[in-house]
Amino acid sequence: MVRALEEEKEIPSAESQKVNGLKLLRKETIMSRNKADDSGSANINQNQPSDMELMKEKFAKLLLGEDMSGGGKGVSSALALSNAITNLAASAFGEQKRLEPMQPEIKAKWRKEIDWLLSVTDHIVEFIPSKQKSKDGTNMEIMVTKQRTDLQMNIPALRKLDAMLLDCLDSFRDQSEISYTSKDEEGKNSRADDKWWIPTPKVPPNGLSDATRKWLQFQKDSVNQVHKAAMAINAQVLTEMEVPENYIEYLPKNGRASLGDSIYRSITDEYFDPDYFLSTMDLSSEHKILDLKNRIEASVIIWRRKMNAKDGKSAWGSAVSMEKRELFEERAETILLILKHRFPGIPQSSLDISKIQYNRDVGQAILESYSRIIESRAYTVMSRIEDVLQADAVAQNPSNGEVKRFPGDDSLGVAASETFPDGKEEVEKLNSAETPNSMTLLDFMGWGAEQGDDDAEKDLKEDRTKDTDGKLLSKPPNIVTNKRVSYLENLAGSRSPTARH
Repeated sequence: MVRALEEEKEIPSAESQKVNGLKLLRKETIMSRNKADDSGSANINQNQPSDMELMKEKFAKLLLGEDMSGGGKGVSSALALSNAITNLAASAFGEQKRLEPMQPEIKAKWRKEIDWLLSVTDHIVEFIPSKQKSKDGTNMEIMVTKQRTDLQMNIPALRKLDAMLLDCLDSFRDQSEISYTSKDEEGKNSRADDKWWIPTPKVPPNGLSDATRKWLQFQKDSVNQVHKAAMAINAQVLTEMEVPENYIEYLPKNGRASLGDSIYRSITDEYFDPDYFLSTMDLSSEHKILDLKNRIEASVIIWRRKMNAKDGKSAWGSAVSMEKRELFEERAETILLILKHRFPGIPQSSLDISKIQYNRDVGQAILESYSRIIESRAYTVMSRIEDVLQADAVAQNPSNGEVKRFPGDDSLGVAASETFPDGKEEVEKLNSAETPNSMTLLDFMGWGAEQGDDDAEKDLKEDRTKDTDGKLLSKPPNIVTNKRVSYLENLAGSRSPTARH
């Protein structure tokens, strides 16, 4: 009987067997899930392309000229690189809607891939004479290679401008006085201008503190310096590019046909005041500003070709004297200069688009596209800072609700007597600077706040000469970043050649 009881103890009950079975099944299920998760994460990591694969893909598209069929119908290498830099910036930055740091992974991607594209400039060289001593002691003059002068000067400067913009955004990381409306509040506090999709900034009820306000103004002045330097470099590169024959073919044969009778009479009148001229023009929309710029740039090209025409009977020959033609060209360039300063965010003109599209110089294509996206980003950051300053002004005094916004801000207005910022001077300033816009608010509170308040005004110098009748005779001076060739002197735009972003 004792043995029977022992056997009965050894045999588990049906209920205990069921419980043990459920435990085992649950354990196996958990193990299988963990195994599936591990394999899934491994597959995700395996599916992510390596840097080498990304680089191969990017440079394959450049070599194919964006024609993935390989049929040889792609664009030139210069245009392919220009498009690649523009598209990379569009994917990395998009439209800067808030004053906030970039996400680390996006910033790392931008720095990595822009380095790949800029590495092409390391292999664009020119020959220079150099002396070499042979084994027998004789001196020989040989030709050696070095990076092309314009690239050697401007690529490091543009890299510094790029880093300064990133540092400026990073300085807003711990900013507590500036916030933005949420999606629920957007309907109640939407913007009154045409940028309705941009979040509206919020400041404390009584406005920003004095330290924050001065720090924010300092940031705006610093970004303004970046904007002016990038704009000067971009304009200079565009003036170096040749005017394509495709653009010239569609030009009218005289300036009157390009400008229209009214504008032509105003520019060729004996007494000319550029400010008064612009006050009579309809500049109420971006389209009308761009149309005026296209007309004036076309007339400058026409007049220049007429002055250079050797045969007076040729299609480009001119019956007007050389002196008057030069005077008309100077007046037209003065108008372009004022438009460039007053409306820095307008799209590129037809001449700029044509130059970029038909340009074959890879170095110029990289400089133009890189400086253009930096200029565009700086302009956007300044606009976002101006939004905050506008909100602060309204918080302090609600009657300031109609204060002018950034595109028409007086700080960017320019009179005919002022000159375009010199690209070489701007680059030298940046090379000697210590990138002050990377300062945070806490750093700034211990720093002389008044320093840099007048930076924007210091760069504009008067360069105007008048004859006895008071007419403007001097044209805006060249923007000299590199005197490698004889430059065209027309001013240029600041955005992408196509509507890519």
